[in-house]
Amino acid sequence: MKGTVVRSTGSWYRVMASDGTTTDCRLRGQFRLRDKGQTNPIAVGDQVEVTLQDDGTGVITAVDERRNCLIRRATKLSRQTHLIATNIDLMCIVTTLAAPRTSLGFTDRLLVSAEAYHIPPLIVVNKTDLHTPELNELMARREAIYTAAGYRLLPLSARTGEGLGALRQAVEGGTVLFVGHSGVGKSALLNALDPTLHLKVGAISDWSSKGRHTTTFAELHPFAGGFLVDTPGIKEFGMVDYSAAELSHFFPEMRPLLAQCRFANCTHVHEPHCAVRRAVEEGDLATERYESYLNMLASLDE
Repeated sequence: MKGTVVRSTGSWYRVMASDGTTTDCRLRGQFRLRDKGQTNPIAVGDQVEVTLQDDGTGVITAVDERRNCLIRRATKLSRQTHLIATNIDLMCIVTTLAAPRTSLGFTDRLLVSAEAYHIPPLIVVNKTDLHTPELNELMARREAIYTAAGYRLLPLSARTGEGLGALRQAVEGGTVLFVGHSGVGKSALLNALDPTLHLKVGAISDWSSKGRHTTTFAELHPFAGGFLVDTPGIKEFGMVDYSAAELSHFFPEMRPLLAQCRFANCTHVHEPHCAVRRAVEEGDLATERYESYLNMLASLDE
């Protein structure tokens, strides 16, 4: 049998066949031994081959080549990596400016990974119904920053329905990954798109203004000819498999400037006649994005 992995709980995987039937499967041992640097050798979105067992379960025996994937460092100090999802048509980076506020740096790390793994991104700003005049100003600034970088930013509210029509149009027919901090409203957005899902939605902690985990494992939900992918909240997004030399190539607004630097191996930090630094100084490149680049560069050095 062939099918798509639609749920991953760590030890068991649910695989959906083309006729919509599902089978709970385990992994053949060789997959776990293949790469000890990964916490999970298979993720939701993978196309797999399954051998059915007499007890009605299955064993995953092969995995098709992936079109793309999203991967991160398992924890801040860990050498292991964690595969979040594969074969993604669109990554919705769900953010909020109201509690819990999503930092621009966190968003930028996800955007760099989207560029590196060839995943089209959409920046979603949820909870606009909670915006104050101050937050509306912050929203306008972020929209200017990301529009200049070539990204689309979509403001909406899962509670009031504002912007949901545009989101529905963007996600129909594809495998769409929803990713972000706990508490930003990923599950609430999926419930708003498809009220039959009844996904658990959590409240924001009063003392920390941060979200509590309500989604504990990644899962694909069929929707409008494709899938919506719900994932657990991510506190930090540790990047893997990047070199300092290639990092600037994953900032679309920097790419046209790279050939104008005097040195081919310019890090855009201290070298003379750097076109990137000049663009920042002249206001042609957002200071916030350049600061994100410097922070990522420092983390790669670490």
